[in-house]
Amino acid sequence: MKPKVDEGTCNGCGSCVSVCPADPCVFELVDNKAKVKNPDACLECEVCVDGCPEAAITMVE
Repeated sequence: MKPKVDEGTCNGCGSCVSVCPADPCVFELVDNKAKVKNPDACLECEVCVDGCPEAAITMVE
């Protein structure tokens, strides 16, 4: 499972970047939207899913 960001819902707050425990961080902000930068670093912990105030992140196969 890997995170997927719904760019239409994402408000660019950066919560996913702040809460992601992976090193390197799975996410980056580009043009005020979260993007999945390092999907292979994902720990599948879903902290980003829970931490997104807009529910813009889901886990997909």
